Amino acid sequence: MTKQQIWYGSTRYQIKMKECLGKLWSEWFEGMIIVSDVGITIISGEVADQAALHGFPNRVREPPDLSLISVTRSETD
Repeated sequence: MTKQQIWYGSTRYQIKMKECLGKLWSEWFEGMIIVSDVGITIISGEVADQAALHGFPNRVREPPDLSLISVTRSETD
């Protein structure tokens, strides 16, 4: 993707959290795939748009006070 291309619309993201979350948290994170191992959880899937992406930090701040490590955009064709 070149710098001239605009990022908008639905895109895949990978969100890394410090805690281990179970698959039941998938509904909390709008049906995204949740994989946990050794104190780290990776939440991945399609995010509708930038507004939805910016909503994730709000979910992290709510109980049980999750710790965000990173948010990475997955390049797709």
